[in-house]
Amino acid sequence: QMCIRDSDLTVDNAKSVRGFYEHVVGWEHSPVSMGEYDDYSMQPPGVDEPVTGICHARGANSEIPPAWIVYFIVEDLDVSLEACEEGGGKIVSGPRTMGKDRYCVIRDPAGAVCALYQPAA
Repeated sequence: QMCIRDSDLTVDNAKSVRGFYEHVVGWEHSPVSMGEYDDYSMQPPGVDEPVTGICHARGANSEIPPAWIVYFIVEDLDVSLEACEEGGGKIVSGPRTMGKDRYCVIRDPAGAVCALYQPAA
């Protein structure tokens, strides 16, 4: 089983940072409507499947720090969150749902941020 799902970047100005990565890495973007604004899926030229997302730090994402966040796949999000807190980590944002999947952004005891991701059964 794959242990990392994806990565995302959440920043104050996603459009500007999106442009930076388009210029530096060569990615293209696809808008992802968030209602009043767009976040962005990023993919290499000629590829339909996104490799990452660049999101605005607004609404539910306002608590997420401006860092590349990887999503570690876990079997049971609730059990992993309990273990996180018992081990000195903290919940930063969530848990939330994405379709039928669930995820939560956490901070480990050293201060590093990542997300735990439970795919739907």
